[in-house]
Amino acid sequence: MSMQLNEVAKPRGPVETLTSVKPPAEAVICNLAVEDQVLLTKLLTEPADFVDHPDFATADIERTLFVDEAKLTQTFATRFEESADPISTAVSAGERVPTLTYDQEKHLFMRYNYSRMQAAVILRQHAGKRLSAAATRRLLAWGYRMLAARSVIVRLNMPLVLAMAKRTRLSNIDFNEMVSEGNMALLRSVEKFDCSRGFKFSTYSCRAILKSFSRVAMRASRYRGKFPAEFNPAMEQSDYLDRQRDGIEADCVNELKEIFLDNLADLSDVERTVIRERFALGVAVTAPPQPKTLEQVGHIIGVTKERVRQIQNNALKKIRVVLEDRFLAA
Repeated sequence: MSMQLNEVAKPRGPVETLTSVKPPAEAVICNLAVEDQVLLTKLLTEPADFVDHPDFATADIERTLFVDEAKLTQTFATRFEESADPISTAVSAGERVPTLTYDQEKHLFMRYNYSRMQAAVILRQHAGKRLSAAATRRLLAWGYRMLAARSVIVRLNMPLVLAMAKRTRLSNIDFNEMVSEGNMALLRSVEKFDCSRGFKFSTYSCRAILKSFSRVAMRASRYRGKFPAEFNPAMEQSDYLDRQRDGIEADCVNELKEIFLDNLADLSDVERTVIRERFALGVAVTAPPQPKTLEQVGHIIGVTKERVRQIQNNALKKIRVVLEDRFLAA
């Protein structure tokens, strides 16, 4: 194993390995839980990167970091047996954890990067080949160890983002946006931090978080340069089409009245009577118009309501022809 580790862990600082590992057989994937399948996709599609440390080449490094050697006791297990870690247990329980010492913080980051390195070793060994069932389970187990260590580091340092966001409060920038950008910078810092250089993580991450705040301010400044006024949804809703449609409808109504009153469609007396009574046209505007039904108009002109409907449709056709010629064609 030490030779395999040295092959991957020679460079110092962040190491990124692009792999071309084929996913395991369909039968192996079907036996995995949904969360295992999601993590497996992440491990196979993203670069297998880690931050190297000189101690990774020592013989007892795994026992030093994790107390026990990595063992999968069950046949289909995708997680290693873990001994209780006081810091991880306290963080998971939501207890208040005192500020970590340099050695405690270094231990956490070494656990995180050693897990990442082991995942990179497995992927390197299977480059161009299909993952076996055993290799898939070990890859997932190291992936879960990696996620667990990263979760502890991030949760311990999230108050740092809030404190810096409050201290670096920028005008015209939403506080939640600053916190969001700071959290993303914190995650990137966890991935890139090299604990072997002898510095505390807060020294490294504070600078990255401040730079993220600067990017937010620059982005907001460019946005204000392009859009000086605040966004107002009411101003964005134009009523031009509604006003244009209302104007056309009013013009059509006026044109129809003129056609009917001047009898430009050459309607007969019966047709004019039907249209006038059916649509209450040509009466004095002393009260709301009271259009009559087909049956009521039939009593006035002495025909059935079906005959009234026929006369009405014929008259409307004549009016439509004149309207198209005079108004719509223009």
